[in-house]
Amino acid sequence: MYVDYKEIGTRISERRKELGLKQSQVNELAGLGDKYLSNIERATSIPSVEVIMKLCEVLKTTPDYLLLGTAGSSPPSTEYERQIKHFMKKLNQNQLRFAANFLAWLSTQKF
Repeated sequence: MYVDYKEIGTRISERRKELGLKQSQVNELAGLGDKYLSNIERATSIPSVEVIMKLCEVLKTTPDYLLLGTAGSSPPSTEYERQIKHFMKKLNQNQLRFAANFLAWLSTQKF
């Protein structure tokens, strides 16, 4: 299997920017050296599994998203989406059906 470290770096960079974080902030939160994230994003350094896991925690994402770009594993991008996902895990099938219908209706409304 071919690992495209350039793509991994691009996904890390995009996710970091989605969250409004600077490289220095991510380095600090993940306990990485000063230029390490820059090197990963430019594919001049290959991150270990441990570093990938630290980045996933800081960037609120999953390893399969960073490593493979799997669309279904992209994390919710806002706090509201994370809250909705959290609540939906607790719903039964009838409640989920109601929620889906409500969201369909809500998406047609103009605010």
